[in-house]
Amino acid sequence: MATPARLQSVDILRGLVMVIMTLDHVRDFYTTAGPRPEDLGNATAALFLTRWITHFCAPTFMFTAGLGAYLGGSRKSRGELSRFLLTRGLWLMVLAVTVENFVVSFRPVPVLLITLWALGASMVALSGLVWLPLRVVSVLSVGVIALHNTADPVQGSGLWNVLHLPGAFAVGGITVFAAYPLIPWFAVMAAGYAFGPMLEGPSRRVIVTGLSITAAFVVVRGLNLYGDPSPWMPARAVLSFLNTTKQPPSLDFLLMTLGPAIVVLGLVSHWHLPERHLLLVLGRVPLFYYLIHLYAIHLTAVGLAAIGLAPHGVSLTAVWLIWPLVVLAMYPLCAWYAGIKRRRTDWWLGYL
Repeated sequence: MATPARLQSVDILRGLVMVIMTLDHVRDFYTTAGPRPEDLGNATAALFLTRWITHFCAPTFMFTAGLGAYLGGSRKSRGELSRFLLTRGLWLMVLAVTVENFVVSFRPVPVLLITLWALGASMVALSGLVWLPLRVVSVLSVGVIALHNTADPVQGSGLWNVLHLPGAFAVGGITVFAAYPLIPWFAVMAAGYAFGPMLEGPSRRVIVTGLSITAAFVVVRGLNLYGDPSPWMPARAVLSFLNTTKQPPSLDFLLMTLGPAIVVLGLVSHWHLPERHLLLVLGRVPLFYYLIHLYAIHLTAVGLAAIGLAPHGVSLTAVWLIWPLVVLAMYPLCAWYAGIKRRRTDWWLGYL
């Protein structure tokens, strides 16, 4: 069984990526023009790196969700854990096509299958995988992460968009855009579940594992033969080397992001933060924070444009200034809700 400090370390890591995630959403909603950050022919290094640092968020969410399932499973039977993952996963998928979908554009269509959809669908998949031995889950998850890029040349629409190839398709006359395909995201969550026993051992094992994964990224990306559909180019070599594919997350992308995240998990394993510390609070109410901060950012961006203060968006410098203000503004409400979750054991709190 993991010690309280180790349990806290998962919340700290999750809270850290919640803070970093906010930067990306402020940039996305508050800037309305300019090149895509990944367009190295036109984007500045500052814009690229502002986007790049936030790439750590989605893989870490998935991985820590798996860790949470493992740790929560120590208090449940396997059947109870499976049912909880199934029902919570389905609930997240409902939130994805309603609450999350609406906040992105303030329109109900097209239907966007994005973050919460991927989290929910991966939980549904994990609800079945938890019946397998941990060793089998570990081999399966690593195998999918390592080999899924072999399917990159396969073309298709509809179900294939949901499974592996991001794209749009029609369902009953409604356009659906699948941005977060299930493969390999479910394997990242499963890898987090299989990684759970590592938290019960020495923190140096966690750190060494993270460093090894990071080194593997340098080697695989450096060879430039496999691991990402977009090879890096000599022009702007450092940025190009880091410019890995997120959708679907390539092997290079996952090695690049999960390695450092696991290092951080090991480094903070002996921290003992007060219960009301910002990182702990945000890390313990991630879904609550995610939804309210999206609505807060989008509504304020629309409001500023409507009154003429930022009709064409703001500069990147302004984005970096607004970012911590949003995080701090969300803290009181999140602390209130985290307090409720700490004091009460109502079953529905596990779904929010």
